[in-house]
Amino acid sequence: MLRIIEDPDAMQQWALAEHRGGKSIGFVPTMGALHEGHLSLVRRCRVENDWCVVSIFVNPLQFGPNEDLDTYPRGLERDQVLLQKENADVVFLPTPQTMYPPGFSMRVEEKMLSKVLCGASRPGHFAGVTTVVLKLLNLVQPVRAYFGQKDAQQARIIQQMVRDLAVPVETVVLPIVREPDGLAMSSRNAYLTPEQRAEAPVLFQALEWARKAVDTGERSADTLCLGIRERISATSARIDYVSVVDFETLRDVPVVRGAVLIAVAVFFGTTRLIDNVIVQSD
Repeated sequence: MLRIIEDPDAMQQWALAEHRGGKSIGFVPTMGALHEGHLSLVRRCRVENDWCVVSIFVNPLQFGPNEDLDTYPRGLERDQVLLQKENADVVFLPTPQTMYPPGFSMRVEEKMLSKVLCGASRPGHFAGVTTVVLKLLNLVQPVRAYFGQKDAQQARIIQQMVRDLAVPVETVVLPIVREPDGLAMSSRNAYLTPEQRAEAPVLFQALEWARKAVDTGERSADTLCLGIRERISATSARIDYVSVVDFETLRDVPVVRGAVLIAVAVFFGTTRLIDNVIVQSD
């Protein structure tokens, strides 16, 4: 039976009691509007821990003033049905008022990884992410926390936060889950018009072209970026960025060497989509 906890103090008290009883907790933080990508994390969490906790919290700190906080997809009843089917144990449902009560004045800010890629066009976004994730980790007290590779920069920043602040949790990053046509699953896909949805798989197609180019010997980041841009520009998408970066530092690299992240962000109308692929070379 899915247990619902709304109060942060009650969540922490439950978690601490379970730890004292020798139980391990796994944690999947989400903003709801669950899809197969989220559920893949829940399944992994469920098999690797005694308890699986999923949070649903649309975090206002990570939305900019002109972003989609008010219209972000929400469907709590449906989400709870899905979590029940996946045998999650606890769903944590805090509110902005309980997470950020009067007098809340703290931010957790990463200074390097958060300034590039999505951080360059969404100032303050990742400080909102790291602040809420650290608070959630303190409340849920997990042994392991699960994240998706689609949000590669976010996952990398959280790994850095955990390392730098000595947070006693293992971060597990799982592969992107895609629609049959290759589009990375995202709650924001619901915003797309039918015409935009038909074009959106171009992100995956362009990244797959780049992956194959690397596999056949291409090493120039400029050549890869140009090829990706040409493919995306044949659609109605407006490109935010196309970048080839070192997987550890997220800094641009001139050539593909070692583990490299090829990342894209585009707008279809007002809907911002991201996608990425990790390539490896000698």
